[in-house]
Amino acid sequence: MKVKSLIPQLPELPVCTVGEMGLRELERLRLILRGGSVIDWRRMHFQSREEVDHFLRLCQIDTSRSYDEEWARTVLAEAVEYLRKTFNYRVAEVVAQPEEIHDLFLFASGIKGPPKYRRIACIVLKVMHVIQHIEGRDLLFRLAVSEAELAELVTSKVLGVAQEIKAKGLPVVEFAHSIKTRDSLVTKLIAKKETVAAQVYDRTRFRIITKSRADILPILYLLVQRLFPFNFVVPGQTDNSLMPFKTVLAENPHFEHFATQLHLDRDYEAREDPSMNQFSGNTYRALNFVVDMPLRMDGYLPAPEEDARPRKGRIVFTLVEFQIVDEETSLLNEEGENAHKLYKRRQKRRVLRRLARGLVVPKRK
Repeated sequence: MKVKSLIPQLPELPVCTVGEMGLRELERLRLILRGGSVIDWRRMHFQSREEVDHFLRLCQIDTSRSYDEEWARTVLAEAVEYLRKTFNYRVAEVVAQPEEIHDLFLFASGIKGPPKYRRIACIVLKVMHVIQHIEGRDLLFRLAVSEAELAELVTSKVLGVAQEIKAKGLPVVEFAHSIKTRDSLVTKLIAKKETVAAQVYDRTRFRIITKSRADILPILYLLVQRLFPFNFVVPGQTDNSLMPFKTVLAENPHFEHFATQLHLDRDYEAREDPSMNQFSGNTYRALNFVVDMPLRMDGYLPAPEEDARPRKGRIVFTLVEFQIVDEETSLLNEEGENAHKLYKRRQKRRVLRRLARGLVVPKRK
């Protein structure tokens, strides 16, 4: 018996302006701007049970339902077992079996319990983060669902948030989506050095154009509140030529108050190797990042009370790319060498060179 999707409902939250943002928001935005990983973090920033509950619902988990609560505790138990068996960690029982799953996040944020609980709760959550992705991938392989169906599910989810943005009258000029054709996928895979299908992250892509550059951070954080959990941004897959982190600090002086409390020092990005799309023009500017979007698959599974599977996870992940740019920059990106048709021409030229290398006699001048 198949059931309809049991997507957790999110409470309505006000849009967070840049002036209202603090350390919590700054860390989450930086994670997206640089394509970082929460595995490198040393604490969470949750302040209340309600905030944790909202985050869990973004992860597609509603612990008020017994089967979601049971699954979350299964992942927790496996993370604790891994740490005890592999590293001989002494995980306190109050962390291994919290009264509520929410407590684990509050321990990791230093809001609840002594400092020693914060450290071990952070480590446990990191392992849980990895385990749930392994489980999601495994479930996806077991389900009879096509990429087209996944793209339809994620598109419906994202465009639902786009409708919310429109209804609120927020400064978004365009919120459009596209799905790569088979020809585009073939061209991109040949153009890339790593010709592996799994390496194409932008099969499903959403483009957001804001009214002004100042609108980008609030809209970006709204996506984190309404669409995807900040920790599901894919590490190493952000291309940010639009809003370097130090520029964000310089343009918003109140963030300087939090600079010494950041997980990574303010100059960290300057020491990383810059990643740039080799086919884009030199003056092309945009923020591109990839999200491992969580999707509930209840419609493809038995009803929870009839589910006889040994592993009862109901959430999979599918890769989605977002591009955010302001209206002025978007117009500049279509001028001169930045024009999309020239981008495609450079890409096709690379493909022809790779296909023909050693097989075609060069033409005489």
